[in-house]
Parts: sequence; structure tokens; C-alpha cells
Amino acid sequence: MNARAQKTKIIYVGDPLCSWCYGFAPEIAKVKEHFDSLHFQVVIGGLRPYNTETMADIGDLLKEHWEAVEKRSDQPFNYSIIEDKTFVYDTEPPARAVIVMRELNKDAEFEFFKEVQHLFYEQNKNTNDVKIYLPLLEKYEVDPEEFENTFESQWAKMEVKKDFQLATQMSVSGFPALLLDHEGKFYVVCKGYAKAGPIIGAIEKVIND
Repeated sequence: MNARAQKTKIIYVGDPLCSWCYGFAPEIAKVKEHFDSLHFQVVIGGLRPYNTETMADIGDLLKEHWEAVEKRSDQPFNYSIIEDKTFVYDTEPPARAVIVMRELNKDAEFEFFKEVQHLFYEQNKNTNDVKIYLPLLEKYEVDPEEFENTFESQWAKMEVKKDFQLATQMSVSGFPALLLDHEGKFYVVCKGYAKAGPIIGAIEKVIND
């Protein structure tokens, strides 16, 4: 990377319960690894925060989306949770969990984001319940009690709203999205699912021009 590239920041706007973000997970991981010398920022977009609809309301719609993502990305999906008609599809609690990890171990934020995706889409865990995140914490050297207390705090509930607002300020309304902040200018690298190769090429073109 040349000196100009050091002024570049990759901004990933996504949501842990966004199915296309889950499909995109292997691709964005490759991008992040390729540009490991660049600053990488995660912004939680807020897919359906504070939603009160249950799987009885939107399960069929979600199933269609998941099948499309699975077909295109080859990411494994477990559809059992759709049969739980009482499950409330609120994307705020898992988003807040990622914000808490950002606060307690910033370096683990992206890996934890992906783990939350696996908890929901592969293991069908209830992402509204803070207890499901606690078994993940040992590897990140985060204290479970501190995580749970922070998760339930007003601070965390306000902090996650800041991410939602930041995504709006960036004019991002669909996820995933990838932006580039290069020498004070913003570039939209992709909106929606894309493969790592073209993304890497687009970023390198901006950096090297």
C-alpha cells in the first residue's frame, strides 16, 4: 500500500440479522483480509429495529429471502426458527450486542458480528435474549457479567441508535453496503451482495488512481 492508501477507511454498513449481510459475510471477510493494513469500520444499519412482528406475521416473506440468499451465496441456513410463530423479529438486540462488543473489545467487533449471524441463521438462537451471547465471550476475553450489564444499559440502547443514525446520514438504506473514505472523499463501492474480487478491484482502483 502506498502512503495515500493509509488515509483510506473501509466502511461496512450491515446488520447481523440481515440475510444478505449473512450471505455477504465470506466476501466481506476476504475484502477485510486483503486490505488488512487499512482501517475497517463497522456501522450497524438497523434493518428492523424495535420491530414487533413475529414469524407468524413475516415468516413466509423471510423464507423467500433466505432461500434466495442461500442459492446465491451457498451460506448454510437453518429454517426451523421460522416455525416458531412467537419469535419476534427485532433486529435491535443483536445490533446492540455488537455495539457492546465494540465497547468491551474493539478488535473483536467484526468477528463477533459474524458469530451473531451464525447464532441466528445456523443455530436459530433467540437473538433477543442476551444469554445466548455469553458462551461466545471467553474467547474474546470479555467478562459475561460486564457484557450483560452493558447490554441492558441505557448507554448501549442509545449508542446503537447512533449507528442507525450514522447509516442514514451516509444515505444507506439497504444492506449490505460498502463505502470508501479516501482522502476525505466518500465512494460507494457496492450496495447489496457482491463478490470479493470485483470489490477488491474497485477499492484498489480508487486508492491507486
